[in-house]
Amino acid sequence: MPMSVEDAPEPLTLDLPGSVEVPLLVQVRQWAGSALNDLAEDHLNAVLLVCTELLTNAYDHADGSSQLRLRRNRVPCWVLIEVDDGVVEHQPVVGRSRLGDLRGRGLILVDKLSEDWGVRTHEAGKTVWARVSCEDVSRGISRCPEPSE
Repeated sequence: MPMSVEDAPEPLTLDLPGSVEVPLLVQVRQWAGSALNDLAEDHLNAVLLVCTELLTNAYDHADGSSQLRLRRNRVPCWVLIEVDDGVVEHQPVVGRSRLGDLRGRGLILVDKLSEDWGVRTHEAGKTVWARVSCEDVSRGISRCPEPSE
């Protein structure tokens, strides 16, 4: 039975300023990359891309205030990415953007790179989350090193 989002371990948290401008995504990627630096490169790149897409959506479609949380599980190995924003009205839709026809591809990437993703609404707005596997599916081998490595 898959672990629910609520059962995940304690998160690493990055609070981002309320602003209409997207934060410097390179800094966000550096923070997340540093926190998860022992993941295999392909898994880390997937996590970083999902972080970037979810944060960009929060700034493009919400009020600009957000929090990024990373939760990691070792066995089975996965990383849960959660982005909070303060707007319930704008729910994410795969392949569609209210910002024009050339937009709307980010959630397609999130959908392809994630085992699962979704939205939870709450009093303060919503949380968009995605769980990215760190398992080598073709061989059934975890690529998530033990803490002693």
